[in-house]
Amino acid sequence: MELIGDVWVNWFEGEENGYNVCEFHEWRKHDFIELLDQVPLLKVEKALFDYIENDLRALPDQLLEDVKNKSYIRKNSQREVIEYCFIATDGYRHIVVDTLGYSVPIRKSRLIPRQEKHVLEKAAEMDYSVYSIGDDEGPKEYHILSPHPEWMGGLTRKERQLKQILLMALDQLRSVGSLQEMRYWYTEWFPKQYHESRTMSFDEAWEKLFEEVKKGWSQKHLDFCERMIKGQPYFEKVWELENTEKVK
Repeated sequence: MELIGDVWVNWFEGEENGYNVCEFHEWRKHDFIELLDQVPLLKVEKALFDYIENDLRALPDQLLEDVKNKSYIRKNSQREVIEYCFIATDGYRHIVVDTLGYSVPIRKSRLIPRQEKHVLEKAAEMDYSVYSIGDDEGPKEYHILSPHPEWMGGLTRKERQLKQILLMALDQLRSVGSLQEMRYWYTEWFPKQYHESRTMSFDEAWEKLFEEVKKGWSQKHLDFCERMIKGQPYFEKVWELENTEKVK
């Protein structure tokens, strides 16, 4: 274990998927950025790194014990202890974690480029700290409300956020279960398949629409999303925020 000083972090809270823990170039003016006085660095095996980065399940007890009370932050000239906070790396990637005193990685951050370089250089000289995840922890399951990384690959922060609200709107469409509404949105995406849609069941139409929408992001996705969320205050608020936010 190494101790790293003066660590800038931009906390993303409650994010189970690593693609939503934004790299430095996607940080924004209104993000929650703070300076940590000291944070321990752990070099862990790839499987554990993936588990930490892409899940919100309990961390190994021994890992928590190893990093306990080794992190500090300065507030009003006072040095305060952070109970469970650490930087994890597999030698190639990095992530900063704060459990907020719990056993799960509630807050996650990336590092600024200079510190990322420093951490990876340190890691090259470190041995792996080996921890057991537990036999009952199966592979991560992805679904429409926790999109697979392949669905988000190559997208910007704004595009990822808008795609997530589009997928949430699709999930809501499925839960309502209105065949008439389903056919309407199906033909909005497939305007040349109106007659085909008249003979499709709800499930057939939804599955085909979902399979198309989950691929990438385009102007077609953007326009479709804007129409789908119209009149839904929460979705409209996210839309407005994403279309007015500026990167740092």
